[in-house]
Amino acid sequence: MSSSSSSSSVSDGILKFATQYSLYTGYIMFSFGVIGNALNILVFTQLKLFRTNRCAFYITIESISNFIYQFVSISLTILTSIYGDDATGRSAIWCKFRYILSQICAITTVYMICFTTVDQFFSTNYRYNLRQMCTLKLGRYFTFIFICFAIIHSIMLGSSYNVQPTLGCVISDHTWIQYSTFFFYPILTGFLPIIIASSFSILAYHNVRHIVRRQLPIVRRKLDKQMTAMVLMRVVVYVCLSSPYSAYRIYATNYPTSRSMPMQYAIGRLIQAIFLSITMINFMISFYIFIIFSSRFRRQVKFVLVKICWQRWKYWCCSINNRIEPENNIEIHNIQIESDENI
Repeated sequence: MSSSSSSSSVSDGILKFATQYSLYTGYIMFSFGVIGNALNILVFTQLKLFRTNRCAFYITIESISNFIYQFVSISLTILTSIYGDDATGRSAIWCKFRYILSQICAITTVYMICFTTVDQFFSTNYRYNLRQMCTLKLGRYFTFIFICFAIIHSIMLGSSYNVQPTLGCVISDHTWIQYSTFFFYPILTGFLPIIIASSFSILAYHNVRHIVRRQLPIVRRKLDKQMTAMVLMRVVVYVCLSSPYSAYRIYATNYPTSRSMPMQYAIGRLIQAIFLSITMINFMISFYIFIIFSSRFRRQVKFVLVKICWQRWKYWCCSINNRIEPENNIEIHNIQIESDENI
């Protein structure tokens, strides 16, 4: 009897620690994720240098997807603080919706990283016909098609999740369990994007090392070097952070732990919380990678915040107070035009 009560108290302690760990990491990552992704979107949409750049377009879509994912994540964190778990085992609708929305964001983010590396390889290639093959219009078209695929796929897979009394929110259909085990986690969101992103980022880096030999405008050369370095570091971090969770999900899908075994269930919850927090870093870290490894990106962020956003805010305040001078609007426009040359 004492052994049973001791085991129960230990499992309760592990569950409490797992819950607290999820809460603190959830709030921290939400704060950094919202700020980082918002700044990414701001920089890549406000600078004229990036508006026609396909690589910047893919990073913007990735940041929007990450931004949405942060709110899915914080909703789970809030529910954990209220109920002690993410409440997916309490409601069949929430069980399905949570996985559908998170999978849409996860698939979109992962493959936008792949699209970025593939595009960077083509845009830095020494062959002119390959450089001209990819256009911004084509990139938008492929992105739209892929997001539609991600939505349809996630709805189909997410609908297979159901609440089971002892196991919680798990895939109940054997066919979808096999699909998740042998294709979705190991290939579609596992080795396939890792191989694509790694291969094309290395090839793009090889291209950019020989870019000096080609007759390209200096602005284009500097931009290609900057984007290739940023993308390469993003891929390195992505590979390191995504692999452990993919392996864990394959195991957890096939061997879900029952609540009737308190100790195993508590350990499973703790392992899940740790692996989930590791993979969640992927959805908030891109801005911080760029700003650490690219001095030019740091200058661009400073330029957007100080020279564009701050000027617009002053312009807006002056407009409200009816103290606007006609030259101010022209000055803001000129600052944006000169950004390509000054950064």
